[in-house]
Amino acid sequence: MTVTHIKSNTENSLSERFEIAFNQIHKCLIDKVKDTKDDRFKNLVETGMKKHSLIRSFYNELGQFAKLRNAIVHEKVDHDFYIAEPHLEIVERIEKIAGYFMKPETALNIATKKVHHFKESDRLEDVLSCIRKTSYSRFPIYNEKGEYLWLLTATYLLNWLTDRLADQVIDLNNARISDIADNEQKQLVAFISKTSSIFKAEEIFENIHKEGKKLEAIIITLNGSENEKPLGIFTSYDLIEIDLDD
Repeated sequence: MTVTHIKSNTENSLSERFEIAFNQIHKCLIDKVKDTKDDRFKNLVETGMKKHSLIRSFYNELGQFAKLRNAIVHEKVDHDFYIAEPHLEIVERIEKIAGYFMKPETALNIATKKVHHFKESDRLEDVLSCIRKTSYSRFPIYNEKGEYLWLLTATYLLNWLTDRLADQVIDLNNARISDIADNEQKQLVAFISKTSSIFKAEEIFENIHKEGKKLEAIIITLNGSENEKPLGIFTSYDLIEIDLDD
């Protein structure tokens, strides 16, 4: 007869650690996935992965964790005894992922590029020089008081230059950024603080999209005020680039 050795909970710290990390992830999923009344772990993963890149990044592993968790909990003899025991590598992995969920990456850390900003009184030629040197395509524009005015994009600037060249009327030596400002064409932007997570950035993009509008970028500042110095620019492309599998 084969005898299964059942270890006590004090010996089974790996099982405890796995269950704690699993519950931490589950709680975060409940907090983040709002559009469902079914708060079971697997349903939250299936629903949430459609909107949250962090959940998509760990989709397959979360499914495996759910199966392992069922094996551990359902095979538990009582609250002091476990039969199933996860490997150390699995426990360390789920704890790492739980850390991502409990304290997700900030949008500022994910933003792929630094930000260059200008005053409306600056020369247009300076913007073109910056584009040539950095290949940046979005530039917050401020007034002399440091108050945010609008977002200048390389596409808008190219269209402006093309129109002027067609009319053979262009003088970059004297042109200022204020000369190309167009109140009717200003891009939609949002502001968040430097500590805001990628979850927050995703939520903003999603809400604007639901309104049938296009959000050009999220400008990151110290406290999320539009009149603070820009620390970074987060775009929809940055959401695509998020990869936390390592």
